[in-house]
Amino acid sequence: MNSLDLPGRPADTRVVVAMSGGVDSSVVAGLMKEEGYDVVGVTLQLYDHGAATHRTGSCCAGQDIADARRVAETLGIPHYVLNYEERFRKAVIDPFAESYVSGETPIPCVSCNQTVKFADLLETARELGADALATGHYIRSRANGAHRALYRPVDTDRDQSYFLFATTQEQIDYLRFPLGGMGKPEVRAIAERMGLSVAGKADSQDICFVPQGKYSDIIAKLKPNAASPGDIVHIDGRVLGRHDGILRFTIGQRRGIGIASGEPLYVVHIDADQARVIVGPREALETHKVHLRSLNWLGDGPLDEIPAEGVELFAKVRSTRPPRPATLFHDGGQTWVELAEGESGIAPGQACVLYSDDGTDARVFGGGFIARSERGAEAEAMLKRLVAAE
Repeated sequence: MNSLDLPGRPADTRVVVAMSGGVDSSVVAGLMKEEGYDVVGVTLQLYDHGAATHRTGSCCAGQDIADARRVAETLGIPHYVLNYEERFRKAVIDPFAESYVSGETPIPCVSCNQTVKFADLLETARELGADALATGHYIRSRANGAHRALYRPVDTDRDQSYFLFATTQEQIDYLRFPLGGMGKPEVRAIAERMGLSVAGKADSQDICFVPQGKYSDIIAKLKPNAASPGDIVHIDGRVLGRHDGILRFTIGQRRGIGIASGEPLYVVHIDADQARVIVGPREALETHKVHLRSLNWLGDGPLDEIPAEGVELFAKVRSTRPPRPATLFHDGGQTWVELAEGESGIAPGQACVLYSDDGTDARVFGGGFIARSERGAEAEAMLKRLVAAE
């Protein structure tokens, strides 16, 4: 076995590296080249609209493509640019806008990994005769019986497992993540040693295709109806004011609501059908139970064999927080998670990612998208009355 857990010498092993134009994927290409693998760099052109292609921290467009090409020349590896704009628009941008229109808070990075990068690009890598597709994600994988399993990276500050929960078992077996055992400073040092022009380049941002991070501008252009005005309503039923579009609000938001009140108010629900933004006190955000859809289960046993009392594990409902104690339930085709400590500001469309524990070597058990969450009994009853009254 070579360093990628593949049979044969590195020279006889072809590796396609997904090169976004950033320092991480560039270092992966450099490391694979140094180890003697037959390396092919592939960069996807995913979008090409205005300021987003020139924004610091953008990805897979404009200057990034030129940076990836320059790195490939420095390393002496073949490099291809594939135009995936149409696929990216249909698989990522359009669903992103649709999700906001329906009152959700989507995660486009998950959709991108799930479709364009780990489905379309993976198939391209196979067509190029590659034995593996390597990326610059900060996550680890290693053998687990006849397959491979995902684990949190050594550098938990860079942990990207939250965005990779939808990776299928077949994809995991083919993918490799050489940076999982490294920290960002080490990666930048390697880039400096290799003389790569991107050594000091800024990190990419979560929503790469949005100019200046103003996702509302993109949604308003794609879905003009999402900018329609509506009422701002207190959870107790009082109409407090008006808003100029639900796309400008997210669950848990406090600032920028646009109303004066004697108490701190937070967005606790977005009623897309009635174009209403429902606000309330912070305690109305407290959530202990989330219902999941599109679950991707990566545990060892079948999901249907989970006992009635559930399975104790750890869950992450925000990318920036560590996994916390939870219990997973699955019954009658329905899946839900009970959070031992509770969370606030959980929005439909976000992810709930499951882990074996909260350590640096925690295994990723997959996860799902949050279909809905259940708040405390009082807040849940008030919301149901409010929605039912329409």
